[in-house]
Amino acid sequence: MTTTMRAHVLTRYGGPEATELREVPVPAPGPGELRIRVHAAGLNPVDYKIREGQLKVIRRYPLPIVLGNELAGVVDACGPGVARFAPGDRVFARVDKDAMGAFADYACVAEALVATMPARLDFAGAAAVPLAGLTALQGLRDELHAAPGQRLFIPGGAGGVGTFALQLAKQFGATVATTASPRGEALVRRLGADVVVDYTAQRFEEVLSNYDGVFDLVGGDTLARAFAVVKPGGMVLSIAGLPEPLTARKDLGRGPGLAALFWVASLGLRLRARRRSARYRYLFMHPSGADLADLARRIDDGALEVVLDRVVPFAQIGAAFAHLESGRAKGKIVVRMVD
Repeated sequence: MTTTMRAHVLTRYGGPEATELREVPVPAPGPGELRIRVHAAGLNPVDYKIREGQLKVIRRYPLPIVLGNELAGVVDACGPGVARFAPGDRVFARVDKDAMGAFADYACVAEALVATMPARLDFAGAAAVPLAGLTALQGLRDELHAAPGQRLFIPGGAGGVGTFALQLAKQFGATVATTASPRGEALVRRLGADVVVDYTAQRFEEVLSNYDGVFDLVGGDTLARAFAVVKPGGMVLSIAGLPEPLTARKDLGRGPGLAALFWVASLGLRLRARRRSARYRYLFMHPSGADLADLARRIDDGALEVVLDRVVPFAQIGAAFAHLESGRAKGKIVVRMVD
């Protein structure tokens, strides 16, 4: 076996020029780890936020480091103590947040974070699921407690997380509203949206009101206006706004120092929520092989569609990120490592 591999490496914090494709050593699996021959890897906004240094206050990575947070591939080797998988198994994973490493020919991942790939998906489809799918599942199930009779507003339903969130919210029994351009309306309606607001022609807060919860996937002005949609006692949950104190304790397992920093950063948003007698929560999803297995079952049952914007060769990962950062993608962008 070769001792080096291709990898997309972060060399310093900054723009696209801060990353490069280079040869690095093939990693060896440690206790409880699988080494996976990566066939495809998904792109996500968190990747370029890490590259730009936006998350340095939460996690400082030792540079250089291989980027990438989700993958699909074939188990190549198992470290000591691995019990559920064997070489040759087709798997997918949201990799450890502290290690990353999905944008490479091989990656080592803890067994607990890995699940068997959905049988009905190819590697590109499977690589599009972990981060966005887990975010949607955990946000709706654990934070918004989506259930029959609820009315949920999910702005940005045509994006990577949104395409999963719309479908899962409907599966949990909720009535769902979203925003889309005329170009994206057919997609979000196919995925289950009951109400679609054309954000190019309408302000959603003038159309929607008294919703039980908002799952904000956009941030910025969209998040600021979302509080006008939620009813008293409801929740605005965001993955694109500013973290609040519970984020530090519950999602990151950190102490009072970071919680205090987040208290200050999120004060304006929490005051907006208080004026509506509502709650504001920021979510950092957590990797979970068990939750991935749940998503795989839904996909194989035909209940969950994976929406791909495009699949590009690994050598074109720079162009793929430019498209992602343009905000025009409908669904997920994936890089293919193996033809």
